[in-house]
Amino acid sequence: MVKFISGMMFKEQNIHQYDEYLIRLKDVVKAYKTDAGEFLALKNINLTIGAGEFVGVIGKSGSGKSTLINMISGIDRPTRGEVHVADTPIHTLGEGGIAKWRGHNLGIVFQFFQLLPILTVLENVILPMDFCNFYNSRQRRERAMHVLDLVGVAQHANKLPSQLSGGEQQRVAIARALANDPPIIMADEPTGNLDSKTSQIVFQLFEKLVAGGKTIVMVTHDGDLAKKVKRTIIIADGEIIEGYLTKAFPSLTQQQLIWTTSMLETQKYKAGTTIMKKEDAPERFYIVTMGEAEVVLRTPSGQECVTTRLGRGEYFGEVGLIHGGLRPVDVRAASDVEVAALDRASFNEFLNQSEDVREAVNKVAAERLQQALEIIEEKKDVCTTLA
Repeated sequence: MVKFISGMMFKEQNIHQYDEYLIRLKDVVKAYKTDAGEFLALKNINLTIGAGEFVGVIGKSGSGKSTLINMISGIDRPTRGEVHVADTPIHTLGEGGIAKWRGHNLGIVFQFFQLLPILTVLENVILPMDFCNFYNSRQRRERAMHVLDLVGVAQHANKLPSQLSGGEQQRVAIARALANDPPIIMADEPTGNLDSKTSQIVFQLFEKLVAGGKTIVMVTHDGDLAKKVKRTIIIADGEIIEGYLTKAFPSLTQQQLIWTTSMLETQKYKAGTTIMKKEDAPERFYIVTMGEAEVVLRTPSGQECVTTRLGRGEYFGEVGLIHGGLRPVDVRAASDVEVAALDRASFNEFLNQSEDVREAVNKVAAERLQQALEIIEEKKDVCTTLA
């Protein structure tokens, strides 16, 4: 259904809550046959992406970045494993089904624009609506002009792509990706063919789209842009390394990062929910991946003090695991928060893999425990910083 409000056209959408994650890959393997034998482009990938996330995917050439994007978009199929996007198991769809599904749920932006040279800018943007039979002819033109205006190139609607600069063509490509109002935008090196100033303009446009509720997964070689996204995924030799791990433990080697990523279990908590209680047996080590957690200490008089907040890449739970159950604080979700957890056995193995990490975590645990004991022994009734 289409509504006209103040002369502007909008597609009426039902508000839909996706099952916990908008994108979920489970044990995905992609193998290609070569003259030298089987080549594994993706190796047992497990990945979840929530609605409204802006995710950057980085890695060296041949690491598997584009293959990962192709799995999510249905351009390619996994050799083994499952791919669920927008509540649809797309690995089970046939070619006709995947094309129709993609037209309704995904917008794709390529490095080299992929605009049809014999069509005008306006006609290029209308094309996805024609393919999916969205709107009538007049409404398609209005929708196309709306998204061209959104990306700042409506004045070029009747020009051919060759008459536009590279940055303008990329904005047209983004408008085309938005034509059917999909929840997800996949961008494969969208700034790779642009100068730095134009790249910033495109990136800022992506940020506005995310603020408006879109989910964007962007492959990029641009390290500066990768630092600005909310979440970074590193691909190395067909395996995923989560960016929060490199932030928390920069001394880990690539293989150690890959192993740790494979052992982590992702958990979500609503704001105000207790993640870790001091009286519970210590069984898990937690790293904050999204949102914030707050550390809560109760003074001898029973006053509740939020002593610090932990953001992405910060961790907790190590005190109880290292010091035999002594754990003086609770930790709860300060906002809707996601954490990645290691069980006790995996945590111990994690520490044993790197002497630098073991020393760093032991030092943090000792400092946190000492601070807590001092508060308890001195019967202080004040909030003291304690992580």
